[in-house]
Formats: sequence, structure tokens, C-alpha cells
Amino acid sequence: MIVVMSPQSTAEDLENVKKKIEQEGLQYHLSSGSERTIVGVIGDKKLISHFEDHCFLPGVEKTMRITEKYKLVSREFKGESSVIDVGGVKIGGNNPPVVMAGPCAVESMEQLMEAAKAVAEGGAQFLRGGAFKPRTSPYDFQGMADDGLKMLRQAADAFNLKVVTEVLDQRNVMEVAEYADVLQIGARNMQNFQLLKEVGAAGRPVMLKRGLCATIKEWLNAAEYIMSAGCDDVIFCERGIRTYETYTRNTLDLSAVVAIKELSHLPIIVDPSHGTGRRSMVRPMAMAAVTAGADGLIIEVHPHPEVALCDGDQSLTPADFKRTMEDLKKVAALRAEF
Repeated sequence: MIVVMSPQSTAEDLENVKKKIEQEGLQYHLSSGSERTIVGVIGDKKLISHFEDHCFLPGVEKTMRITEKYKLVSREFKGESSVIDVGGVKIGGNNPPVVMAGPCAVESMEQLMEAAKAVAEGGAQFLRGGAFKPRTSPYDFQGMADDGLKMLRQAADAFNLKVVTEVLDQRNVMEVAEYADVLQIGARNMQNFQLLKEVGAAGRPVMLKRGLCATIKEWLNAAEYIMSAGCDDVIFCERGIRTYETYTRNTLDLSAVVAIKELSHLPIIVDPSHGTGRRSMVRPMAMAAVTAGADGLIIEVHPHPEVALCDGDQSLTPADFKRTMEDLKKVAALRAEF
């Protein structure tokens, strides 16, 4: 449920509501809008029902039940679109689309520095790259682990970029958080609920990729795990879902951008690289994603895709990326007029 504070409520009124919630054995989550403060109440349904019957406190305008299982993530909890600030880079709301770009995997310092230079010159704000790689085959390249994290941070800092990278195991969450500005949860881990709780408590923004066969409601509930653990800054990432189609690596579901915007206040970005698996399709699908209202993109860029240790077929060259960014700026400018 949510507690809507009146516009005339005081700081003392809010403190009293928070204390009452804790006394009932429940948790709260605050959302401060331009006119009102909303208090999300989460916990056991029976306790919430009892609290609702006794929530006649000064400063409370009304209480409302949220019908969906996802509470903190929902538009019912927060009507205004959330803006996530990552060290000055703003994601969501009416801000221009952000771009996260870089190689699928960290392979060497030379490769990473070349890639970071290319994406920074192209206009990206984030350097992406995998230090820990979940691969279908145990014999494929699994990433450079700790050394890869250090390289990512060094290359990003050299070109004034933020770092986004995947965390695979709850035992490594704080280690990855030491080097990354945004923690990525990959498609295979979308419903690894213990990992979601750990990243939610890590004190870093989290980018949550949609599972290979996940419904939108399952995706929203996965985000709820992260928010209920204490993280306000969650970013959805649509990266394609598995269908019967085999021409593309996945089927990129751009309708999910519109659906998430309707159902949640959180921002959403799109991954046209994994969504298609084909270099030739990345640019047009990136443009389509921005047109659909995406708050950003995550794109694979490799200085030499032909020798990439993973996902070379879907990685843009620096020249491809530069052209894509030039076109995206035009699309974003047109979108801003509507």
C-alpha cells in the first residue's frame, strides 16, 4: 500500500508515519514528488491491513492499495518518471538518451583503451565491457575477472566515462561495485533472487536485463526485489527475447519500452546488439528504440570485431559507431519536438 502525505504535512508528521510503520513490523520506502511525499509500505499483507486500519495520523491525506505484486516499481507508487543520476549523467525523464558502449568482453588493456577512445569520441557516456562472462559453453572465454575490472576502471577514467559491467555471483557483488558505476544483471540472472537482493543493497545503480523468456510482469517483479533491498536506482534493459525465429539472435521487443513506461516510473534502455545478433541491424534498431521512447542504449563496439573473443558478429566498428551516434542525435532531436 501507499500512504499519501498531504501538501501541508510537516517533517514531524512524516517521521510519525515512519515510526508507526516500523512499530507495525513493516518497512517503508519514500518517494518525494513535486507536490506530495508518498510512503510505500511493504511487508506482510496481514500487517499492512492492520496498519491501514490504524493509519489515521496527522499529515496523512489518504492510503491506497497497490493491486500489483510489484509495488515500489509501479506507476501507482510514483507517478513521475524517475531520473537516475550516475555521477552527473542523468538517465530517464526528459533527458536525452544515454549511450553505453564498448566490447562484449575485456580482452586486453590495448583493446579496451582503443574501444574507450572510440566510444568517448562518438559521444557515449558509459564504457561497457564484461570482466566476468556467462558463456553457454564452459570452454568459451570466461573473462579476465579482477584484472578486467581494473582495466575497465582505468580505461573509463582515461576518457571521462562511467563504467557498467555485469556481476554474476553474489560473492563478487562488492568487488564489482568497487570498480563499476552501474551494476549489470544479465538475462540469465534476472530471476536469481539472492543476487538481486545483494546488488540491491550494494549502494550502486543497477541495470536489469530482461530474461530470455521473461514476461514483462516477471521482469517488473525482479526489479521489485532490487528496490525492496534498498536500491532506488534501477534501470530496465530490453535485450530481446527468445522466440521461434532463428534469423536473429533474439527477437527485440520494442513494445516493451512502451509497456514499461506505462507500468513503471523507472527508466528503460535497449540493447540492439544482443537483440539482433547482427551488426547490420544494430543501427536501425537503435534508432527505432530511441523513437519508441527508450531512455538510452547499450551497444557493443569492438576496435577489431573480426578477432573478438565473443560477439564479434554483433559488434560495431568505431566507424560504424560514429555513424550510428550521428544518426541517433538526429532521431533524439526529432523526438524532443513531440
